[in-house]
Amino acid sequence: MSPRVSVILPVHNREQSLANSMRSVLDQCIADIELIVVDDASQADLKPIVESFNDPRVVYIRREQNGGASIARNTGLAAAKGAFIAFQDSDDLWLPGKLKRQLDFLEQTPEYGAVTGSKILYGSGPDGKYGQSLVSMRPSPHKRLMPGEDQVRKFLVENRISLQNAMFRRTCYPTIQWFDPVTRSNADWAFTSSLAQHCRIAEDPEPVVVAFSSKDSISKNQRNKAIGMIRILKRNRAVYEKYSPEYGTILFRIARVLSRAGKARMARRFYFESMRRNPQVLFDAAKERLRKILRPQKV
Repeated sequence: MSPRVSVILPVHNREQSLANSMRSVLDQCIADIELIVVDDASQADLKPIVESFNDPRVVYIRREQNGGASIARNTGLAAAKGAFIAFQDSDDLWLPGKLKRQLDFLEQTPEYGAVTGSKILYGSGPDGKYGQSLVSMRPSPHKRLMPGEDQVRKFLVENRISLQNAMFRRTCYPTIQWFDPVTRSNADWAFTSSLAQHCRIAEDPEPVVVAFSSKDSISKNQRNKAIGMIRILKRNRAVYEKYSPEYGTILFRIARVLSRAGKARMARRFYFESMRRNPQVLFDAAKERLRKILRPQKV
């Protein structure tokens, strides 16, 4: 009999955190799952860690060539048997009850194709050490997607779903290749910006994951981040044409990342086009910057 939920965990090295991430999945109160660990050509020998669980629900797949998290997730999707799909990251922890809360929601509300919660994020300083002053909740609960809100508009300009926070119906997307193999940063946003055009998405403010920002995080690479955002624009260009302010906003953000990556000439082209699409984009960026400066510091 097929499991109800397939959990896909891509990993590259991370031998120090893998076992805890796996355990947080296998200890969920929903036992009818499979945990597919996709080893993306790690230099470290991860197979003994996976096999140490001696759990028939665990499936180990090793890729012989490193392709990045998007390709590893697609590999897991191709092997998945469950009617529902969830993802875990190799350095994060699911909170108890995560699986049941989201599975109950999707089984009780068939009009939704996906549900996502929030995560408690522990950040790291320049030296890589964690500090409690850098704890935050993502996404912010007061900005969550509300019923009746234009979710396509929202997802075009906001990376709202961390994959480990969410659960999806297997049928939520037209193909089983959910992730763009070229996109190594913002791959979750590249997928969910398209997903929002195919199914209804529910956002639950309840935290379901404890996540850790690490020095080797993909999101810290500005070049990959820019490539990911450009891929999002290309994948959704026809839709962006219908949302001119959002088109300008994404162009402005790409320009800012390109500038940080040292691509000044290319950044200028994106800045000029962003202001043509959305003349208010500079004012909005300045307002957001001021809001962050004036925000009370959390201890």
